[in-house]
Amino acid sequence: MSGILRALALGPCLGLVAAAALGAQEGAPDGAERLRIHWGFEAKAHFRDSESFRFASPFPFPSDFLPPGQSRGFLETVDAGQAFELSVLTLTLDAAWGESITARAKIDFIDLYDRNPTSSDREIDVDELWIRFGSDPARLDGALALYAKLGKFGAFERQNDRHLESYGLISTAFNRFEDQGLEVGLDFGRHLYLRLSATQGNPLFFRDPNALAGDNGTPELDPRRNPNPQPALKSGFPILYDAEVEDFDVDSEFETGAGLGLRFGDRDLGWFVDLLAWGRQRKLADTARLNGTFYGGDLDLLRGPFNQHSLPISGDEKREVGANLWLYWGGFSLFGQYVAQEVAGMDRTGYEAEIAWRFDLPLVWAAGGRQLFPSLQPAIRYSYLEPEFAGGAPTFPAPSVRWEWVKLDYGIRLGLIEGIDLTVEFADHTMTLANGREVSNDELLATLRWRVD
Repeated sequence: MSGILRALALGPCLGLVAAAALGAQEGAPDGAERLRIHWGFEAKAHFRDSESFRFASPFPFPSDFLPPGQSRGFLETVDAGQAFELSVLTLTLDAAWGESITARAKIDFIDLYDRNPTSSDREIDVDELWIRFGSDPARLDGALALYAKLGKFGAFERQNDRHLESYGLISTAFNRFEDQGLEVGLDFGRHLYLRLSATQGNPLFFRDPNALAGDNGTPELDPRRNPNPQPALKSGFPILYDAEVEDFDVDSEFETGAGLGLRFGDRDLGWFVDLLAWGRQRKLADTARLNGTFYGGDLDLLRGPFNQHSLPISGDEKREVGANLWLYWGGFSLFGQYVAQEVAGMDRTGYEAEIAWRFDLPLVWAAGGRQLFPSLQPAIRYSYLEPEFAGGAPTFPAPSVRWEWVKLDYGIRLGLIEGIDLTVEFADHTMTLANGREVSNDELLATLRWRVD
């Protein structure tokens, strides 16, 4: 996108931000009455038990990259065995000026499960920071409605109401992290809606799809600093995915996205159906810098070390098309997503479906005037990812990006008391190697979550 087009897209929105700030600070009491602020806090602690597995990498690592006495490199479970860990502390701030200006900030501390590389990425991260002008897209009053959102936010096709703490293969690969830029929405009454976006684009990188992303290219693994390293956290079995946006970049072309949706019902009345067809595209950069690793993202990653161990890439286009389904019926919910991707001439397809059912339990015990065990919610999710990356160099360091993946997540979330719940789940992985052999990378995860809204 040219500099002129960027100015046309961002200039009016920045002007609206300034106008909102001035409007909120008017000396009249009316301005104070229009401003509403709400704080929130969340903490998550986990017990994790990860199955141990390793697979020889075909890349000829120099000896100083390898632990003492090891003659070849391996892909290994990131942190095999059992562990107790605090993964995240989250602060949120929501603000509203009247009915047509809203803003949100969400900051994560520790952020263990979203750090990639796990041990050397930032421990404090601004997940969301945006302001929206116009109508709330969740309101279905039947009128023609328009909104514009500017800042850092999740993709409009993302599942934001996950019922397990883990992520499926599709939600990991394509829309796990927030992007930054501009989103515009138009609702044509209650049923038909349009979404458009122009954003920076998440850099293409790789990570293990279990809880911990793994360490790849960390300073600890650089033989110039630490010959023959023995890292505590291993590489995992990474898949290609859209990583976290690190810094604001206005030099590269924006990623453009569009979605057309159709919805029926009303969640307040007990049922709701939403169908969305969407697509995104951008050009891959020659390289993309990521915090905590000396590996580059985008084309730099796909070309392999020294540009001599490449996947079968051609061109620099990255495109996804997909379809989503959301269905709610009382306490029952269903989410499904299908995605077809072309990345630098290589194709990947996959789909994901999650079913959950929330039951409100009868009052039996109480403490401090609050019900003990107020709810129970079982959930199951199936996800499938099929890369078609035939050809290229057989020595690409992470052969797992070529494997066919199946992941079955199932678990249950128990409300312990208002604001505190416990989720216990199991991730059953099946990875099909190039020779047809099937292996597993399973993980048990228990999460104690405390929320203050």
